Amino acid sequence: MSARVDGRSELTKRILFTLLMLAVYRIGVHVPTPGVDAVAVAGFFGAKSGSIFGLFNTFTGGALSQFSILALGIMPYISASIIFQLLVTLIPSLEALKKEGDHGRKKISQYTKYLTIVLAIVQGYGISSWLLNSSHLGQPIVVANGFGDFFGIQISFRLLTVLTLTTGTCFLMWVGDMITEKGIGNGTSLIIFAGIVASIPAGAQQLWGLFQADQLSFFLLLVILGLMVAIVAAVIFVEVAQRRIPVQYSQRTGNGMQNQQNSHLPVKINFPGVIPPIFASSLLMFPATIAQFSTAPWLRSIQDSLNPSGSLYNIAFVILIVLFSFFYSEVVFNTKDVAENLKKYGGFIPGVRAGQATSDYIKRVLDRVNVLGATYLSLVCVMPVIIGYFFTLPFIFGGTSLLILVGVGLDTAQQVQSYLLAQKYEGILSGKKIRGRRVQF
Repeated sequence: MSARVDGRSELTKRILFTLLMLAVYRIGVHVPTPGVDAVAVAGFFGAKSGSIFGLFNTFTGGALSQFSILALGIMPYISASIIFQLLVTLIPSLEALKKEGDHGRKKISQYTKYLTIVLAIVQGYGISSWLLNSSHLGQPIVVANGFGDFFGIQISFRLLTVLTLTTGTCFLMWVGDMITEKGIGNGTSLIIFAGIVASIPAGAQQLWGLFQADQLSFFLLLVILGLMVAIVAAVIFVEVAQRRIPVQYSQRTGNGMQNQQNSHLPVKINFPGVIPPIFASSLLMFPATIAQFSTAPWLRSIQDSLNPSGSLYNIAFVILIVLFSFFYSEVVFNTKDVAENLKKYGGFIPGVRAGQATSDYIKRVLDRVNVLGATYLSLVCVMPVIIGYFFTLPFIFGGTSLLILVGVGLDTAQQVQSYLLAQKYEGILSGKKIRGRRVQF
């Protein structure tokens, strides 16, 4: 009993530590970057809430709209992690480093953080240059371009912004590592989760304001709420859905007979997760970001056409999601290695020959599952446009944000359940001595 109580108290400490670190992150969101007019920044980014920057602002938990010290959020680290995840499967030296075990994973994590700093510096310089040349209603956003000398170095707005935003991203990496190590759940995912959740109360308040102002009927309000619940339930159902490939293992018993053990190889319907939407949105965000730093008419036309509510953007978004879904699955899920491992441990798929035939069969199953997964991702990601066509909502519902909320929520709940289950077994086995069976000849 005491072991079970100690386990629950340990879990409580982990949960409280996680909440404390997320609270520190939310406080940092409201600390402004020096040298900007907070009112002008809020109005400037508020006018661009329907553009690609609205999506980026959602991932940063509103830090970009306030241009706080955490304006870049954890997104540079996410981008660097995805890049290295793909490079590991494409570069043999990195793949060999990964197979070295814990030492190799630490090295790859170190390289990922170096790349994160480089990406944060580049993005910080781009944003600072953009804001220097921007204004809101004739009022400049940057009110202080110089901050004096520091050991003979002229501290300009660009330099201070790059240092501040890069430091903010490094701080969030540290917060994520602390949550993963001493808290519960994946720290990086929970930071994005907390940023998205922080915008839910404001959206609910605006929806209730429309109802009180008689701009939204009670029946329509119930329809919208029911539709939201149904969509979330459907997303949860697909996220946990699997295609199970039957596998049998042959084992010899003591009398020379063979014993068949049935198992299965699970393949998630949404195997790549939220990586294809993040890849696609980042790729579409690139030309829109470049257009902000240039006055070329053709770049401006590209920026206007890449509106998240426009048809061109959503068509390109769907195409990229489908391509990245198949590309990511092909790179990460090595069917030849799976077939070799099955053969090594005496496993086989009923009716399929071992070796290349097994690899081809698993690949066919994976391709068919990817068709369903890519279709599902495309529907969820264009859902804000579909809902906005029928209903006028004061907030964005669906898309990548919903996938992140459901995915991180399910993963964290599973980790809590696994932790409780492990503590339960420790409580059962505590105080008992396990003896091995002695074989007498």
